[in-house]
Amino acid sequence: MDSTFMGAVRARTDAAIASGDLQPIVAEQVVMRDAGLPFTVRWVAALAAKDAAKAGATPATTLPGGPRDPNFNPFLPPDPALTVGPLGAHHNVVLNKFPVCLHHLVLARREFAEQLSPLELVDFLALAIVLSDAGGLGFYNGGAAAGASQRHKHVQWIPAAEGNASLRYLGEGLPADIAPGALARHPGLPLRHCFVRVEAGFGCDPEAAAQAMHDAFGRACAELSLVPGGEDGLLPPCNMLVGDGWMLVLPRSREHFEGVSLNALSYGGTVYVREPAQIEAIRAVGPLRALASVGIPEPGPAVA
Repeated sequence: MDSTFMGAVRARTDAAIASGDLQPIVAEQVVMRDAGLPFTVRWVAALAAKDAAKAGATPATTLPGGPRDPNFNPFLPPDPALTVGPLGAHHNVVLNKFPVCLHHLVLARREFAEQLSPLELVDFLALAIVLSDAGGLGFYNGGAAAGASQRHKHVQWIPAAEGNASLRYLGEGLPADIAPGALARHPGLPLRHCFVRVEAGFGCDPEAAAQAMHDAFGRACAELSLVPGGEDGLLPPCNMLVGDGWMLVLPRSREHFEGVSLNALSYGGTVYVREPAQIEAIRAVGPLRALASVGIPEPGPAVA
């Protein structure tokens, strides 16, 4: 049976699809293995619609938080047809207008903050409430180079489902017996990154999980030298994923590989493309090489 929260998400989704404010998910996918790791490459038609919507926007500026039209903010106010409702004191739950899967949620700050301003405890509390209620994967695209399409501060969530991104595909390469808060690297990821063992997910106390995630993010940023800088105190571009007992944080150098936008979910084992031909671009080099090309190189053996 649905929780009250997920019941509201499903009801809003059904209403938005019925009204035409949200398009049904149309996707095709293939599974590839690279260095023993399984990757799903999924073509999602909604992403092409997202590009078409951007085409009519004001040209991009150089603002560090990102894309593409600084005068457009879809979260102030959020579209009523896509809004599930408030979440805690600081966030609204909004259906992603261009979802990569069913029930893809945006947890957006009610007041404007730059997307590259460091994640705060309240951001992790919003994620913790959803993860505790429904499991799944929380994630953050920090800046345009990390795949963010809006400057307004937000984190996102997708449910656990076949073909959806998660950290489970990396589980066998991570130590199973380390304490919460301990750091690790995955020997199969050829780029700079940091895993932190974190107790956050289905059934966890949201406040305790939020604090654990906030602490984990701080430790990972320190390990990776992701230090706020400049007059605005913004982070360098980065991604964060949290679920299945782990948090993954990694710095980013750019958004695209061969025209394919790679965001946090790509590091969760599912690469989303705009058109079927892009599947072959990923296949030609392998997903790991594509992911490494938009991250930061880190030669040498991985250590736990």
